[in-house]
Amino acid sequence: MTMQEAKQTMRYMESVFDVVRLLEADTLREIHYGDYTSKEPKAPCQCYDFWKKSSPCENCVSIRALEEKNRKVKMEFIDSVLYQVIAKYMEIDGREYVMEMINCLDDELILDPQGKNRLLKKISGYQEALYTDALTGASNRHFYENMIKNMKTPAGVAMIDLDDFKLYNDTLGHKVGDLVLRTVAEVIRSCIRKTDILIRYGGDEFILIMADVEPEIFTRKLKSISRKVQEAKVPGYPRLKMSVSIGGVMSEGDTIEEAISRADHFMYMAKNKKNMVVTEENSTGGKLEGRKEKFFEDLRPKILIIDDSEMNRAILREVLGEEFAVLEAANGEEGLEYLEEHEEDISLVLLDIIMPVMDGFEVLRVMSEKNFLDNIPVIMISSEESETYVKKAYEMGAMDYINRPFDAQVVYRRVFNTIKLYAKQRRLIALVTDQIKSELKK
Repeated sequence: MTMQEAKQTMRYMESVFDVVRLLEADTLREIHYGDYTSKEPKAPCQCYDFWKKSSPCENCVSIRALEEKNRKVKMEFIDSVLYQVIAKYMEIDGREYVMEMINCLDDELILDPQGKNRLLKKISGYQEALYTDALTGASNRHFYENMIKNMKTPAGVAMIDLDDFKLYNDTLGHKVGDLVLRTVAEVIRSCIRKTDILIRYGGDEFILIMADVEPEIFTRKLKSISRKVQEAKVPGYPRLKMSVSIGGVMSEGDTIEEAISRADHFMYMAKNKKNMVVTEENSTGGKLEGRKEKFFEDLRPKILIIDDSEMNRAILREVLGEEFAVLEAANGEEGLEYLEEHEEDISLVLLDIIMPVMDGFEVLRVMSEKNFLDNIPVIMISSEESETYVKKAYEMGAMDYINRPFDAQVVYRRVFNTIKLYAKQRRLIALVTDQIKSELKK
């Protein structure tokens, strides 16, 4: 389409709509994603006068039409007046535009009072169905994407993850998994205000947004949720034990999406221990200050690096030190002493082969004799590439083998995946053991 053809189309549409405007893609993106800390928008926007708003619409059909390259329609109430908005993506002279057409629906002309009430109920019911998770009754991911993630409001924001949900599904079936999700959602709702927002973000993850809440109250509320989930009973399965891992932050000038990213980081720290609440506040509401580093250090999985090369240890420490607590041993004997002392705390061993005093294969042999390998996975990292070395490492119980020189991201991913796998395995064994004990007590 040419610009001349587009202007002809607009002149025709102006006879039908109250407002017709053509927005360039760059202008529209600046309007929607720009910094609106000042009263005036960065780019001129007719809808500011029309809608009497000081910021872009949260459910802007024009930006959606642009990003999805199609046509979008919405109905919106401003006070008691109903508007229809149609946004159509167009390419004019090789450039991207959106034509936006707005109509004020004069309900005095088109609807009697009964008709207006029916329309209101229909729109309300449609919105509720569109944005509600059918299983739990919480708001859904669609609601988050369209209405919430770009909001900037003072609030406590939490990411709540149900521990071991996959185990419930795999061992007891999806019907029980659904019951668990509904029970957890009901518990959370019983702990929060009607004005708070609960969103089912993913399969077993919920987002909680508590606007205008004090940090101390927010932390107490999250701990209360954690405790009450533990105490809750799943209908028909009274011995089923539930728990949640929660990460929480206070959001001020950032968007909800940015706050959730921070909360998600704390949630994963909580999951390392399971059934924990990790926030920027301690139990009394004050900042962690001097205890903060130790607090977070205790939550991170511990990795023991056994390598006689200080440079190798430094490289691995740099790769892994942000997400994991790193212990170091300069030879095999020193590494075994660490294992004897900290066996319960160590999540994984990174082991070199060629070392003085005691080499890596001897360390593996002793770890096997003392049953350390049952709970602590070992990844060999060595410059030795021969098939004989690799085969021997696996035969002696190593979980994985990485050759030097290595890619940092590959090492990180293999370490992360191995720790995650063993954590799930230990958790499953604990659950099965608890079930057996419960059956024996009957």
